[in-house]
Amino acid sequence: MSPPDPVLLEILGNKFASVTEEMCLTLQRTGRTLYVKETADFACALAGAEGRFFAYPRSIGVSGFVGLECLPTIEAAVAACGALEPGDVILTNDPYRSTGLATHLPDLHMIEPYFHEGEIVAYGWCFVHCSDVGGRVASSISPVNTEIFQEGLRIPPLKLMRRGEMSPEVRLFLDANSRTPEANMGDIRAMLASLATGRRRVAQMLGQHGQTDLVAAQEALMTYAAGKAEAVLRRIPEGRYSFSDYLDDDAATRLPVRLSVTVEIRDGRVHLDFTGTDPQVATAMNIPSCGRPHAWLTLRMLALVQTLDRSAPLNAGLLRPLSITAPKGSLVNPEEPAATGVRHAAAIRVNDILNGAFGLALPDVLPAAASGTVIPIVMSEPRPSGGRMVQVIEPLIGGTGARHGHDGVDGRDSGISNLANNPVETVEAELGVEVLRYGLRPDSGGAGQWRGGCGMVLSFRVLTDGTHILGRGMERLMFRPWGQAGGQPGLPGSLVVNEGCPRERRLGKIDVLEVNAGDIVTFRTPGAGGWGDPMARDPQAVLADLAAGFVTPDHARRAYGVVLCDGALNNAATEALRRNAPASHGTVFGPEREAWDSIFGSALMDRLNAALLALPLARRQSRRREIYDTVLADLPSDFPRNPASDTQCETAIRRLETCLSSF
Repeated sequence: MSPPDPVLLEILGNKFASVTEEMCLTLQRTGRTLYVKETADFACALAGAEGRFFAYPRSIGVSGFVGLECLPTIEAAVAACGALEPGDVILTNDPYRSTGLATHLPDLHMIEPYFHEGEIVAYGWCFVHCSDVGGRVASSISPVNTEIFQEGLRIPPLKLMRRGEMSPEVRLFLDANSRTPEANMGDIRAMLASLATGRRRVAQMLGQHGQTDLVAAQEALMTYAAGKAEAVLRRIPEGRYSFSDYLDDDAATRLPVRLSVTVEIRDGRVHLDFTGTDPQVATAMNIPSCGRPHAWLTLRMLALVQTLDRSAPLNAGLLRPLSITAPKGSLVNPEEPAATGVRHAAAIRVNDILNGAFGLALPDVLPAAASGTVIPIVMSEPRPSGGRMVQVIEPLIGGTGARHGHDGVDGRDSGISNLANNPVETVEAELGVEVLRYGLRPDSGGAGQWRGGCGMVLSFRVLTDGTHILGRGMERLMFRPWGQAGGQPGLPGSLVVNEGCPRERRLGKIDVLEVNAGDIVTFRTPGAGGWGDPMARDPQAVLADLAAGFVTPDHARRAYGVVLCDGALNNAATEALRRNAPASHGTVFGPEREAWDSIFGSALMDRLNAALLALPLARRQSRRREIYDTVLADLPSDFPRNPASDTQCETAIRRLETCLSSF
C-alpha cells in the first residue's frame, strides 16, 4: 500500500491530531471530578493496527504517554472475551496484564475498535486517573504498599461495553470496589463519550478520504516521525554517556534508591541501558515497563527530538530509532506482584537521569535538573452521613531547570505529565479546606548565570475533624535538583503542620496524615537547578528577580554577590564581592549527594546492583538492607545530611568492598 502524497499526508496528520484534541475536550467537559475537569489527568489518542499511537494531542491532557502500546491489551481482551465487534470497548487498569499500558490501578484505560465495512481501521484510546479503585487507603495510592494486591481492584483487559451496552456485571464490580462509585462512573461515561467522538470523526474522515488513504497515512505518519527522530540523533555527537541520580528513599526505610542509565548514540539510533539501577523496591515506586521501550522510560527523548526539530509530528514513530535494556527485577522493570502506585516518582527521576546523560552530549541544549517532583495532594474528608469524600486538592509541582541562555520556568514544570493546577475557588467549593497561600517559593531556584525555576508553596487550613491528607510522590526532600555548568542546586522540599505554633510538626514523606479542624498544612516543593556560574549573572537580572519576589536581598548577596544600598545596586561592592568568590564548574549535586557519593561511588554501586540482581527475588531486599546496615553502622544517624569524617568514609568503603566480595 503506497503512502499518500506529502500534501495529503500533512492534511491527514493535522486532521487526526484534531480528532484526538476534540476527544480530549469532550472528556474534560463531560468529566465528573476535579482531576479531570481542572487538572486534566487524562489523555486520548488514535492507534493503528499494531496498537501504536499515530495521532496524539499536542496541547491538552497528559503529554507523556505517546509511547504506550495497546496491542497486548487488545490481544488479551480478545483471548478472554472473544473477537471485537462494533460497539465493544475494552477496559483495563492492570499494569501486568496490560503489559504496561496501565501503570497503576487508578488509571483506567479504554480502547474502542473503529470499524468500516466490517474491518477495524483504527482504535480509539483514552485514559483517566479516577478518584478511587479501593485498596488500603483512600485514593488507592500509598507509597508504603508492598504489593499490587493492596492497591485496589485489578481489572484485567475485558469488555466493559458489548455491542454498545455496558456489562452490568463489570459495573457492579467497579461500583462495589470504590469509595467514590458515582464519581468514577461519571468519569467513565466521559471516557465513553470521548471514544464516541473519535469514532464519529474518523467516520467523517473515511467519507472524505476513503479507507485506503486513511490506513496508509497511519504508517506513513509514523515512518515520517521516525525519519525526523533519526535526523536529530545524527546531530548529537556519537558516544556513550552515563548518569545516575537518587530517590531520597523507598518511603519505608531511610535508604536512597539509585537510578542509572547509559545512553549510547550511534548512526541515528539510541540505546538506553538502565543497568546499574537498584532492584525493585518493596514499596510502590516501581515502574512496570515490562522490559519494553515504555513511555515512562523514553519521554525525555521525545522532548529532545521535538526541541531540536519542532516540525516533527507527535506520534509513536519518534521512538522507532530507540532500543532499551531494563534489567528484569530492577526498579524500572519489576516482577509481579510489585506495587506500582507511586511509579511517577521514579519516572520523574528517569527523566532527570536521561536529561543528565543527554546533557553530557549536548551541554548547551539540555537544562539543569527540574524540581523533580509531582505531589498529588489528596484530601479524604469524612461525610456526615458516613463514607468519605476523596478529591485532589492540587497536583503540586515546582519549576524547570535553567539552560544556557534561559532561566527556568517558575512553578510550572510540565515534566512527565503536563498537569494543570486546580483553581483555589473550585477546591474550596468542593472540599472543607481554606487555602491560605498558593504561590511561588522565594530563593528556592538554584542560583546560576541563568536561574533555576522557583518551587511552590501551598498552605491550607483544614475545616473538618478526622480529615486525612495524602501527599503521593514527595521527593527531593534530601537530594537536591542539581545544577549544571557551575549552577547551584535548588532548595529541597518540605512539609510542615502548624508552622510557627507550639503544635508544629516537621515531617518527611507521609502515607496517611490525620489532621483536624484548624490544623494548617504547608507543602513546599523544591526549586530547580541553575545553569552557569552565579557570579556571571547580570546584576540587572538579579534586581528584576528581587522586584518580582523570586529572590530576597540576603539571597541576592549570598548567592549572586549582588550588594544593595538603599534598594539600589552598589556596583563597587558587587564587583569586589564577585571578584573574591570562588568559581563554580560542572554538575553541582549539593552537599547531601556529595556526602553519599563519597562512600557509594558509581563503580561500587554498579557492582552492588549487579550482585543483588543475581540473587533470587525474595532475597534481594533483605540482603540489600543487611549490606547498608553494615556500611552505615558507624556513620552519623542523619547521614548524608550530616557528612561523615574522612576516617568514617574510609571504614565504610572497606566494609562495602568486603560485602561485595562475599557474593
